[in-house]
Amino acid sequence: MTEVAVYDTWRAALTCAVTVAAPFVVAALAVGLVMAIVQAATQLQENVLSFVPKLAALAVLLTVAGPWSLQQLVAYMEHAAQAMVALGRSSL
Repeated sequence: MTEVAVYDTWRAALTCAVTVAAPFVVAALAVGLVMAIVQAATQLQENVLSFVPKLAALAVLLTVAGPWSLQQLVAYMEHAAQAMVALGRSSL
């Protein structure tokens, strides 16, 4: 396995991690921003008021985007397993 193949596998791992995590991070950021604006407008500074909506939004997003995320992770794992097999065959 050449250095290029190792770098390609590493790049694919990072790309997969960012692709799978991005919707959840963006959703938490958006809900947190909305709740911060609501808290500033109502002058209620309670940590639970920002935590519970984030948790609910992420639970809904996990339900909706969970199969897609799992599909992305499985596709990467198949790619990584094929790279391992190629490495094993080239070392023989």
